[in-house]
Amino acid sequence: MSEVVGYRVQQIVDNGQVVQMTLAEDVQTEPVSQKQLIMENVSKKLDQETKEQVMPLLEAMLQAQPTIKVKSYAQTNVSITMPKNRYERLGRPQVGEILQVDIKKI
Repeated sequence: MSEVVGYRVQQIVDNGQVVQMTLAEDVQTEPVSQKQLIMENVSKKLDQETKEQVMPLLEAMLQAQPTIKVKSYAQTNVSITMPKNRYERLGRPQVGEILQVDIKKI
């Protein structure tokens, strides 16, 4: 079983012989309004008749809610230490670049 995951380079520490890279999963977030989140949660709790009465009022009350960024799950972080020549063979990735990691269970 194999999965290719993109990781963004967060930090590089180079001591001359060894390079340590800290990677974070490249998770995309999407803008979601608080209004949308509240409306969805309230809608789940109400029966159809109550929804028809409450939702228009709730929508009017929440009209000015701000847009926020929401992550759907926690990021995975990885730290890798390697010899400097191996780092150079990888193309010397820099902070902010994305590395694809093929994760295989052996």
